[in-house]
Amino acid sequence: MALRPWREIAAPHEDVLRGTFQQAEFAADLSRVHAGSASAEYQNPALFFQRTFITEGMRLLLDSVVRRLSGKGGDPVIQLQTAFGGGKTHTMLAVYHMAKCEVPASDLAGIPAILDAAGITELPRARIAVLDGIKSSPNQPVQREGQTIRTLWGDLAWQLGKAEGYALVADADASGTSPGKAVLETLLARCAPCVILIDELVAYVRQFEEGKTLTGGTFDSNLSFVQALTEALKAVPTAVLLASLPESDKEAGSQRGVKALASLSHYFGRVQALWKPVATEEAFEIVRRRLFASINDKGAMESVCRAFADFYTAHRDDLPAETQESRYFERLVHAYPIHPEVFDRLYEDWSTLDNFQRTRGVLKMMAKVIHRLWKDGNNDPLIMPGNLPLYDADVRNEVIYYLPQGWDPVIERDVDGERAETTEIENKDTRFGSVQACRRAARTIFLGSAPSTTNQLVRGIELERVILGSIQPGQQIGLFKDALKRLTDRLHYLNHANNRFWLDTRPNLRREMEERKRRFQDREDVFPTVRERMQRGFASGVFGGIHVFTDSGDVPDDWALRLVVLPPDAAFSKSGQSLGLDRATEILKKRGDQPRFKQNRLIFLAADYDSVSRLKDHVRSLLAWRSIVADYKDNRIVLDNLMAKQANASLEQAEETVRRMIRETYKWLLAPMQEARPGKGLSELRWEHFPLNPGAPNWSQEIERVLKENELLIIEWAPIHLAKVLKDWFWKDDIKETSALNVWQQSCQQLYLPRLKDDTVFQMTMAAGAESRDFFGFAQGKEDGRYVGFSYGKRYSPILDASLLLIEPVAAAAYMEALRAAEEASRGKAAETGGGTATATVPAGGGTPLAEDSAKGGYATGGATAGQAIKKRFYGSIELDPFLAKKQFADLVDEVVQQFTMYPGVKVKIAIEIQAESATGFDDGLQRAVKENCNVLKFKNAEFEAGE
Repeated sequence: MALRPWREIAAPHEDVLRGTFQQAEFAADLSRVHAGSASAEYQNPALFFQRTFITEGMRLLLDSVVRRLSGKGGDPVIQLQTAFGGGKTHTMLAVYHMAKCEVPASDLAGIPAILDAAGITELPRARIAVLDGIKSSPNQPVQREGQTIRTLWGDLAWQLGKAEGYALVADADASGTSPGKAVLETLLARCAPCVILIDELVAYVRQFEEGKTLTGGTFDSNLSFVQALTEALKAVPTAVLLASLPESDKEAGSQRGVKALASLSHYFGRVQALWKPVATEEAFEIVRRRLFASINDKGAMESVCRAFADFYTAHRDDLPAETQESRYFERLVHAYPIHPEVFDRLYEDWSTLDNFQRTRGVLKMMAKVIHRLWKDGNNDPLIMPGNLPLYDADVRNEVIYYLPQGWDPVIERDVDGERAETTEIENKDTRFGSVQACRRAARTIFLGSAPSTTNQLVRGIELERVILGSIQPGQQIGLFKDALKRLTDRLHYLNHANNRFWLDTRPNLRREMEERKRRFQDREDVFPTVRERMQRGFASGVFGGIHVFTDSGDVPDDWALRLVVLPPDAAFSKSGQSLGLDRATEILKKRGDQPRFKQNRLIFLAADYDSVSRLKDHVRSLLAWRSIVADYKDNRIVLDNLMAKQANASLEQAEETVRRMIRETYKWLLAPMQEARPGKGLSELRWEHFPLNPGAPNWSQEIERVLKENELLIIEWAPIHLAKVLKDWFWKDDIKETSALNVWQQSCQQLYLPRLKDDTVFQMTMAAGAESRDFFGFAQGKEDGRYVGFSYGKRYSPILDASLLLIEPVAAAAYMEALRAAEEASRGKAAETGGGTATATVPAGGGTPLAEDSAKGGYATGGATAGQAIKKRFYGSIELDPFLAKKQFADLVDEVVQQFTMYPGVKVKIAIEIQAESATGFDDGLQRAVKENCNVLKFKNAEFEAGE
């Protein structure tokens, strides 16, 4: 269910709606009220209390004043010592209207309950004197009904008792000396019940220079007056004094102001009841009453607040801990329609600014915010930090008024407005734009971080507070986290460290990075960087060579399988003309200026056309961050520790981003193909494209997987497939054998033939089919129409050279049968002649066997020899130097073993015996290592024995 907007539930006051309020009206002026010239909301007692929330502290203070004026106790002197804008003048006005009794107490909201609690039915009307330290001048007398009044005590006496009262202090007023306790006690007693309100006393007293007498007296005489007055008040049970003093030396102003504050605090401290008017929680109601006329539907209000509280509970891991407390719902209700986080940031952060008054500053700012939101038809359920309409000139001017110079371009460029980066991001990405995720997050960060200073040890606001100030029930937290990531990449004044975010008037390193990005060109800087990263990312694997951004003349035309990586400006697109295919075709057809023959040995890797621009941008960012870090290390630029850490972190992030982007961009494998059917010719060249998975952990293995799964590359080949290729393309009606080497070479050249990994695959396929009589036979050559080294239907280890022939199986079977018949004939003839050594050779194609004398060097292809013994076994042993064993064994294999393995039909067995002895014995670690290695290497026996 959609939450009702705040504008339908809470109605702002008319002056807020119209935008006709004046900033000065928010600054309660005690003197103007006393003179009768204040605005209605302050001058009219009923209207004033209607818009005033009586806090617990104010209730206790009014109770004390009521009891004092009624002679039932209460404090004679109350000091209002609070921070700038803490509500002290507003509190004095409450006392003023209550004590003056211009309207019945029943018309003053909240006052009847205070009277009832004090047991007072009717409050006596009191005389009131207002002394304003800002309005009064120590050296400029005032005229009151023809009477010249020079001092504070003269003014006090005149306001309380007119001419009769002034007569008591006339001499003291004329001489500028304190009238003394007794005279003031008489004055207060005659005028009781009375209330004395002194505002900004320090501002008045600090104007007196030591040793200098003014018409208003001296520094000391004024302090003596304060001391005498506070003492006199104790003696008059129905007289009360409220005085305001600054909370800090800084607010006291000059050195004389600090001295005056210290002295006045001392005298007030002897009798006064210290009271601090406004707690932060109570400020919710104060601001709401002043800005909003009423809550139209309390049920709807509670429904909205409950939805927020439940949403916060459901996402406890992403929000501040206090939102999980049950009282946070109560805070939402008390602050409605303003989110408590707005108050927290204003009262906790903005109130630390020198010129930001706590209550008045909040009222002024929020009045303009509400006016603009109302005017724009804002329909959000609450007014949150993310709602602040900083795009509005009035609101923006109000907030930057309290901040140091330089914040206007920060807001305009990074936070809010038509030209802001946040707006541009949301216009391009509807995910963010649909909920204004970027602007809401940026506004929240501004409100929470703008009052901070560079001297703070911990700057900015936490991620969970950014989420709290931005998100509404029903929205996805992940979306706002994504928005923050985008902002950290794009904004110029946003800083991010240790899960905290803050804006600053100083451009962050991103501005420097963006400017440096413009220096880097595609061919001179970007492409070489991509090439270097790609070369590092590949393992050779199945490829005999990997050529990254290599010209066609530098890609060898040989028998090795090669992967050719096309440059970013030769990208592949599934739709439309593709520069990648044009470049790949050029390399496939030509090696430089010469034609390329081994075309079936090339596979191409191409970039995705739609991703190239992003890749190039990320690479430029990487190069920019790399140059910044390098300049910092070489002391060519100056960075503070935080910025240096950010630069290094950004460099690491840029490295990872480029690595990921290369994988995401280079995702197309391109394979050239041709179709052919025997007797029907070849089709045109066509390209097949296959996507790679960019998330695969190993890039080389992913390429191999795609090649294998799509049969672009054959790692293992069944003999039946080789037999079919031979039948289709190599064996003809009149040609029953073909060169094995030629078959392999043709498979490397012709795009319609299978693409084998290497010649080893071809050899293994031939060896696998040797024992079967279904596929092919072998011969080591053909001489005078006869097969030399013929083999068919038995184990055979073919050597791929120019002499090796693959024989059609029917022809091989016929030749084998003719060979068997020739053998039998040869044996019979040998028996008749009494035994001589002879060798039988059968003409290729099954002709009549021909006998040749073995002495002439004929090669025995299956006949038996008689007479001379044939050596059929070889044994050899050698001792190797343990330090040179590796080299010696390699020589042994090259010079001896290969002599046998190259010879068809020879079975070779190599056994290695290792003996090691140590007089001191072998420790456990060595024994364990040797045994583990022997197990891995599959030794038949490997044991350690105890010595004698």
